[in-house]
Amino acid sequence: MRIGIGYDVHRLVEGRKLVLGGVEINYEFGLLGHSDGDVLLHAICDAILGASSQGDIGSHFPPTEAAYKDISSLILLKRVAEMALEKGFRIENIDATVVCENPRLAPYINEMKQKIAECVGIDSERVSVKAKTTEGLGFEGEGRGIAAFAVALLTETKGEKYES
Repeated sequence: MRIGIGYDVHRLVEGRKLVLGGVEINYEFGLLGHSDGDVLLHAICDAILGASSQGDIGSHFPPTEAAYKDISSLILLKRVAEMALEKGFRIENIDATVVCENPRLAPYINEMKQKIAECVGIDSERVSVKAKTTEGLGFEGEGRGIAAFAVALLTETKGEKYES
């Protein structure tokens, strides 16, 4: 078994869509980033990459590459899951937390879990997504940004091949 931890943070800005967990959320601000800025999926990517000893999201999908401009982070997550399998690991579960004061994420959690599960090829019951506030403290509490933390558990596949 291997465990990886991921973290990401992006600033909230006007003029961008807010996408978290692959779900577009109705909100007046979006996350600034080279891709769609989905901090939740970026944290999950880093957790999977860390557990499989493959670096971090920026080393595989650099923000200097035009190909990743405004790309859906669902595409990046799917590729990261494939990379883990190619290296001999299967994703067993993902546990993630999004930290923001607003918007309220509870109505979107189940859809996020489903999209994440589909991307990495596991049952949605093996994906946990939680939303927390900071009770007004820090940049998240002040509404200036959103952060996410993730943990992924991987096991060796012992020769099994990835099927998309």
